[in-house]
Amino acid sequence: MASRSPKNSAPLTFDLPLGLIAKIKSARGTRGLKTASEVVRLAIIEFDFEHCEPPDHQAHRQISVRVAATQRAMLKRYARSKGASVGELLRLALEGMSLKSPRPGRRS
Repeated sequence: MASRSPKNSAPLTFDLPLGLIAKIKSARGTRGLKTASEVVRLAIIEFDFEHCEPPDHQAHRQISVRVAATQRAMLKRYARSKGASVGELLRLALEGMSLKSPRPGRRS
């Protein structure tokens, strides 16, 4: 589940534009999540990394969150296959994340 801290988690530090940091804060409130790590884990679950296209670069700020070891491995695998960084993929996942709570029956 995205709202619990994974038992096999490790810190993951990456840069974010200020707008995405604001989105994390907003998602915490609207989706009832307690930490930025919970928001990032949920964004990873919900995002379609298979079909993403990394965008151009913009100014960023670095944050650190905890993700499951399996999510970290998956992100690294997609980063290699897409020729992108893990941070780029996480930015895509956060940008694509809805601020609304999921509908009943949706996985979260």
